[in-house]
Amino acid sequence: MKRRSQHAVMMIQRVLVAGWLSISASISVANADPSQFPRPSALEPDVRFWERIYSKVSTHGGLLHDDRHLEIVYEELNFPAGLSSRERSALVDTVRAHYERILRRLGSGTREDLSDDEARVLALYPANVSDATLAEAAEHVRFQLGQADRFREGLVRSGAWEKHVEDTLKREGLPGELSALPHVESSFNPRAYSKVGAAGLWQFMRSTGKRWLRVDATVDERLDPYKSTLAAAQFLNINYSILGTWPLALTAWNHGAGGMRRAKDELGTDDIATIVRNYQGRTFGFASRNFYVSFLAALEVDRNAEQYFGRIDRQPHDDSRTVRLPNLMPAQALEKTLGTDRDTLRALNLALLDPVWTGRRPVPRGFELRVPAGVDPGRLLAHLNQAVRDESAREKTVTVGKGETLDRIATQYGLRTRELADYNQISARDVRAGMILRIPAPSSVASTPSENSGSSATRAETTATPAEAQPAANGGSAVAPQMVTSSVHVVSKGESVSAIARAHGMPTATLLKLNELSRPDLVRPGMTLRLSGDADAGAAQPSVPAAAAIVPLAPNTPVGSPGASTSDEPGTYRHEGVVVSADPSDYGVTDGFVVVQAAETLGQLAHWAGVSPARLMSLNHLKTTDALTLGRRLKIELAGVDPSGFEARRLEYHRGMEAAYFEKHRISGTERHRLQAGETLWILTRRGQIPVWLLRQYNPDVDFTTVKIGTEVILPVVEAVETEGVAKGSQGEGR
Repeated sequence: MKRRSQHAVMMIQRVLVAGWLSISASISVANADPSQFPRPSALEPDVRFWERIYSKVSTHGGLLHDDRHLEIVYEELNFPAGLSSRERSALVDTVRAHYERILRRLGSGTREDLSDDEARVLALYPANVSDATLAEAAEHVRFQLGQADRFREGLVRSGAWEKHVEDTLKREGLPGELSALPHVESSFNPRAYSKVGAAGLWQFMRSTGKRWLRVDATVDERLDPYKSTLAAAQFLNINYSILGTWPLALTAWNHGAGGMRRAKDELGTDDIATIVRNYQGRTFGFASRNFYVSFLAALEVDRNAEQYFGRIDRQPHDDSRTVRLPNLMPAQALEKTLGTDRDTLRALNLALLDPVWTGRRPVPRGFELRVPAGVDPGRLLAHLNQAVRDESAREKTVTVGKGETLDRIATQYGLRTRELADYNQISARDVRAGMILRIPAPSSVASTPSENSGSSATRAETTATPAEAQPAANGGSAVAPQMVTSSVHVVSKGESVSAIARAHGMPTATLLKLNELSRPDLVRPGMTLRLSGDADAGAAQPSVPAAAAIVPLAPNTPVGSPGASTSDEPGTYRHEGVVVSADPSDYGVTDGFVVVQAAETLGQLAHWAGVSPARLMSLNHLKTTDALTLGRRLKIELAGVDPSGFEARRLEYHRGMEAAYFEKHRISGTERHRLQAGETLWILTRRGQIPVWLLRQYNPDVDFTTVKIGTEVILPVVEAVETEGVAKGSQGEGR
């Protein structure tokens, strides 16, 4: 009798699951161009899984599932109200362990006297499932937090930015479907920060963002939804030009173009289903495998939002305008001139960081300031020029004496050295005896929040709030979003742990404990430090009010899993520990061979491999007079290092070279060029003032040693920018 009742339960469950899938499929509408964004039948269960996560399961629960076969869902878990992050994580671990025990018991061959849960789990598999398959499944039980409530909030927010995103993509010649990508990345929140340092609507890592955007301690254009969208379009465009299909180009957004080129080459196909199911790359984990299918699900839910959520009142389209500032300008002067409060101005100019709003640094010259739609740019500029004259009238001047330094003068007047340097548009090394320095009036470097400014001391690093800046219903001027006290701090270049701790009124030891750091020297630029919460809870997501919950990078990391946050925020460990680069080059070892990349020497390759240059020459039958040409395959021998260690050493060299270059240059666009008679790789690089390695990155499949006349190449258009430390008069111009 018991067996019959169990069988009946299993049959009912099968019918319910089949019914849900049928309903889901009937809801689905063909939103994407199948020629550009195919939805392979082999990946259909995965897409439906993510549709369920995005539209049916909220962040108050989630699904326990098999991480390879997403159609196998063991249980939908709902968190009781009032549980802390740690308690949620513990509950997930307990339930996951329960299913792991069941699968191991079933894998031992047990089929008699099964409990209801055991019978239900067994029914999820084919009737002829092997014991080995069930035993292996115990190692693949994963938890995915729901996203439905967060996705709905993202739909509301998307009204402010989606039109601009679509217009930018269209202008750059890209498919409009890509406008759904920010749902996967940030839930359309331009303030979103991740634990690993990605930021903004598109979640650019700092190193990748600096290729196209200004990212320093004053301005972080990753947070600007307009400029970051253009950068995202350029990034997607180059991924597509390298990989040739949108499924691969989108997966490269998460895994890197170099990684996807390797997957394509190893399997001999660009079929996304084959790659997702069969590629065994070392860093090609759950997030990378699921990035394309989660994008398809996000696109489906976005395009059919009312079928999933009912009526959605999206925020009005942002209709602010820009005014290029002709001079350095303190934020206080901007407030006064515009007649608006600081929070409103800050909500429109998310790229300006905390030092600007606290008055420690002026808004840079040339910055494209966003103002409410009703502001007359010409009149505003006239008022701003007058404000500059008023500020200058109150400043002091001082003549630098023999032996005096900028540090000493700044200290004498209660300023920071960088403030005084920025105000005079010089660097410390420019100071000479007899030079006249302008000493700013106190009001231009110290801010006192006005009565209407609210919490103006809120940091730019503060994590996202659901309510975004939006034009008010009375005619278009922006309203201030809800602001909260900062709970995280993103480390800037040159900042020390002790200085950060002092700035936030806490002992250095407390800051280290909050972030599970044993030593101050472990802190690196771009790292996100938590500033509050239970220090014993580990370096999880910061504990912030619900209204300021951190928006995750990607909804692909299980709570409580290795490498994941133990907070109730999912997907905070994007790229599974790999810092994805825009560089598509292959720096790995394949079948005992490496491909020579730009700016590499035989000595360097030998050093990274732990062998002598003579050994590499012998292996490859090279003479001392032979040139090491780009793209050449070299046989490699490793001593004292494994392939991943060799790749890590090699990457460190190339990433350092790229970082140094993009401190002084940015890519403003690309142009296509057909090679003319007599043109070589070197001529192209000299003409465009670009390094060989950058040209190779944009043309990884072009063999410049045998290239023919008429071959089309992509040339990155590069512009020089001033480094932050040398704030010459052109600071910020040209952006």
